[in-house]
Amino acid sequence: MEKIPVTKQGHAVLEAELKNLKSVRRPAVIEAIATAREHGDLSENAEYHAAREQQSFIEGRIMELEAVMSRAQIIDPLSMVGHDTVKFGATVTVIDEETEEETQYQIVGEHEADADKGKLSITAPICRAMIGKGEGDSISVKTPKGAKDYEILTVNYV
Repeated sequence: MEKIPVTKQGHAVLEAELKNLKSVRRPAVIEAIATAREHGDLSENAEYHAAREQQSFIEGRIMELEAVMSRAQIIDPLSMVGHDTVKFGATVTVIDEETEEETQYQIVGEHEADADKGKLSITAPICRAMIGKGEGDSISVKTPKGAKDYEILTVNYV
């Protein structure tokens, strides 16, 4: 069974989502289904069908999260302090060599990635290019619009 890397913070977020799904959302949708059944003919009951669809989504997400949690390998970025190369959990500041725009990313597991918050999956092309590199190194990333060149400014483990 292959382990899934996840940061300590990401694991806590996934755990909280799983707990919410099991203890709050699942009972609420079960109650909604029961209420909708009381309204009579199920074949024409939109509330019932919507509740069943929501139940299906919730049960699927619970199964997905339980599978991830059972295979999670928790990596605490703070345990990497002192490393000067990019590894899982690193917070990396890069500068686009063409536009001079600085961007900061944290390299996280697939299930905790959120590009809007600067958390990129370790499988993202830019992250794969950064792994093993250090401050001052240049990387080239193939994008749909062509190659982009970046310089790694800082590598931190926070």
